[in-house]
This record gives sequence, structure tokens and C-alpha cells, in this order.
Amino acid sequence: MAHLAVGFLALGMLAIVLAASWTAVFLVIPVLLSACIIRLRTVADRDGVTARRLLGSQTVRWEDIDGLRFTRAKWARAQLKDGGDLLLPAVTFATLPRLTAASGGRVPNPYK
Repeated sequence: MAHLAVGFLALGMLAIVLAASWTAVFLVIPVLLSACIIRLRTVADRDGVTARRLLGSQTVRWEDIDGLRFTRAKWARAQLKDGGDLLLPAVTFATLPRLTAASGGRVPNPYK
């Protein structure tokens, strides 16, 4: 569904590109947005959690996570025991039940 919105953005930008050819560089924006949609995600299983970013990923075992915190940002952050934190793309308060199921109950379900 998100790719459909990016496609409409690209079509809208084509009007600008056809008006002035030097603006063709702006067509990189929909390509980058599609790459973000494909790449940014959090993959969780019973062993740990992997946060995939646009360039790279980081895997952390559940034992190394102290807890999750939510700030004004949309996505959750895993507070690590070493004092750092890890941004968990696409993990929101609404998706916590799915994270609870994937983690084997290591993340408590706030809705129960």
C-alpha cells in the first residue's frame, strides 16, 4: 500500500520534471522512499531482535535488552543493558502484541 502512495508521488513529480528538465534529480526521492519501505523493519524471534536500517542491521539477544521505551517518536527504542539504545523500526505501541508473540512472552503485552 505504501508503494502505491510513492507511485502517486512519482507521477505528481513527473509534471514538475516535464516542465523543467533540470528537476529530474528530484525523481530520486520516490526511489529512496521505496527503498526505505522495503528495508526498514524489525524482525523478532525467540532468540532476539534484528533492527534493519537503510544501510545495515543490528541483532541483539533478548537477554541484552533491559526494556522498551516510547518517546514522542513513532517507533519504539530498546534500552540495552550496556546503556545504549536501539531504534526498532515499525514497532509501535499498537504492534506490541505481535512483538510479545514473536518474543515468546519476553516482552509483556500491555493490553492484557
